[in-house]
Amino acid sequence: MSHRLGIDLGGTKIAAVVLDRDGRVAWQTRVSTPRHDYVATIEALANVVGAAEAAVDDRCTVGLGMPGAISPATGLVKNANSTWLNGRPFQRDLEARLGRAVRCANDANCLARSEAADGNAAGASVVFGVIVGTGTGGGLVVNRQVITGANAIAGEWGHNALPWPSPDEVPGPACYCGRAGCLETWLSGPGLAADFARRTGESVRAEAIVTRAAAGEADARRALEAWTGRLARGLASVINLLDPDVIVMGGGLSEIASLYDEVPRLWREWVFSDRIDTRLVPAMYGAASGVRGAAWLWE
Repeated sequence: MSHRLGIDLGGTKIAAVVLDRDGRVAWQTRVSTPRHDYVATIEALANVVGAAEAAVDDRCTVGLGMPGAISPATGLVKNANSTWLNGRPFQRDLEARLGRAVRCANDANCLARSEAADGNAAGASVVFGVIVGTGTGGGLVVNRQVITGANAIAGEWGHNALPWPSPDEVPGPACYCGRAGCLETWLSGPGLAADFARRTGESVRAEAIVTRAAAGEADARRALEAWTGRLARGLASVINLLDPDVIVMGGGLSEIASLYDEVPRLWREWVFSDRIDTRLVPAMYGAASGVRGAAWLWE
């Protein structure tokens, strides 16, 4: 097997890339995820593997980035915002369908792994990967190794409460996990859209809010400034706990260029240190970082 296949199973799309032995892209694709259909999701992944191997004429190793995690206790998926995976023996079913071993990791772990390997965090010892998109994920890599943890939840900052909340942020929005005020309910794209709707009564997607803020619209700017402050508080709590060399961001909202100056300026108030050397950087490979990291699971 001279090729590594990486797959990123998202809530709306399945992205895949084949890397050759030197890390160059040999093939890639993107297809829609069969939402809320577990059996069809397994079959779609099998079809992607078949197409990849036909394209490169080789039997590939298969690494997969996914929402949530495989429980060490049960072998079942837990904590996935693609809720039709939860409680299912996903890895076992996919391995049975493919007839080979599959290495699975949380999608944010894959992002961090990719960027630590040959991206904007290359050479760093401790890397925290953040995804701010449909959900709010986190992953931890130390010396280029993914840290999973005893409970397979290392890096799951999105289901901690928003730190240092103001009175109007308590108790916070309800979360699908059953609690309220989780960072994911504030920092995900839907979280930003929901906050804008609470402020204005207008239902607008996060991307439109960012565009309107850039154009100078007052309501959009206020919502985005509040979101940026919450992101800074959330990442300050990560720095206080892990003290990473680099925090690398992926997901749709990571493309806001101003974040990389504004958030480090804001997090100074909350980080328990006289100086802060942690760097905040965008993913070098953008949306492809997670899928490349899945391929690197077989390094």
